[in-house]
Amino acid sequence: MRSLLHSKLLLLISIGIFFFVFQPNVASACEIEFEIIENKKDVYSSGDVMVIKVTISLTHKSCPVAMEKTKFTMKGLKIVGTTEWKQESSFVWTRKLKVQVIKPDGKNIVLQANRVCDKDGGFGSLVLKYL
Repeated sequence: MRSLLHSKLLLLISIGIFFFVFQPNVASACEIEFEIIENKKDVYSSGDVMVIKVTISLTHKSCPVAMEKTKFTMKGLKIVGTTEWKQESSFVWTRKLKVQVIKPDGKNIVLQANRVCDKDGGFGSLVLKYL
């Protein structure tokens, strides 16, 4: 009896370890990155203009949501110009935003991008210091 109980316990532990080690990879959300490509500074003040490159990598390989559905929100910035989305490779898209610094509510300037879909979507944030 004891041996049967011991065998069942070992079997349950083995199954648990198998599923822990060999669990299926769960794809993460789209990766959204920001890069300041013009007028990069440590600290910004009102009136400064910069160009920010937004890169979205589709980690799920295909996405039913168009790039144009990406929502941008900002604090202390206003958009003064944009480019169209450009497909750099099969699963990578880029766009440039020309933004101007306006007075934020606090000490930071924030640019966020958000994508919503049934495959987790994606979120990215850029935080800059304001003088």
